Parts: sequence; C-alpha cells; structure tokens
Amino acid sequence: MLVNCAAYQKGRKLAIDDISAYRDVPDCFIWVALKDPGPGELAHMSHQFGLHQLAVEDAQKGHQRPKIDEYADSLFCVLHTVELDTDNELVIGEINVFVGRNYVLSVRNRTNQGFQDVRLRCEREPHLLENGLAFVM
Repeated sequence: MLVNCAAYQKGRKLAIDDISAYRDVPDCFIWVALKDPGPGELAHMSHQFGLHQLAVEDAQKGHQRPKIDEYADSLFCVLHTVELDTDNELVIGEINVFVGRNYVLSVRNRTNQGFQDVRLRCEREPHLLENGLAFVM
C-alpha cells in the first residue's frame, strides 16, 4: 500500500501526481513510502527507479538480516524493528530502504512504525532538507 509519495526540490516539497514527471528534474528527489506492498507495487517502483533485481527480491522475500548493500549507484538497506503487539508479544518487523541518485523508497513489512515524524521534521527544516537524500537517509 502506498503510504506517501512526494518530490522535493531545494528543500521544498512539490506537489506530485506522477513520479515519472519528477525523476529527471534537476536538484529534485522523490521520497516514496510503501507498507506491506504486493508484488505489483514493488515491481512498479522497480520499473520507476531502476531498482537492482537482487535488492527487489530481498525486499519481496523479507526476513533478511540487517545489512547495507551497494549496487552501482544505489544502496539497499535492511533494518529491523521490534514492537509489542496487542497481546504484549514482541513482533520483529522489517524496513527496506532503497536509495538512488534521485529517490528514497522505504518499504515496511510486518511493522506499524513509520516515517511520518521523520518526514515532518525534514519538511520543517528545509535548510537541512536541501542536502537531499543524504539528510533523509
């Protein structure tokens, strides 16, 4: 499920209705957040951003160890989350983050922890968001 999608240029959020319209805009990057995506959603993002196929496979399979993989001009990161469910049992979730020249894509699986607060903080501090993907990551 698509949670959020926005384009940013020089620290400012732009309205976005079509990812492909912003992929090649100078000094612009796209920040997309997915939660428990189906194979079609991840395939669409792979096509939009040219994600490395091994990283996409890892994100689809899940249950990866925490890691950072470098593929040419992109990074793929796997992070684990720990949450209490409604029965006070620990649940291990996974967040996959794809970062490239002009995008950051987060994919959450089995976790409710999101990046809404991170995104809001970034948007409140445009002078830092001007640093682009490095600041977001």
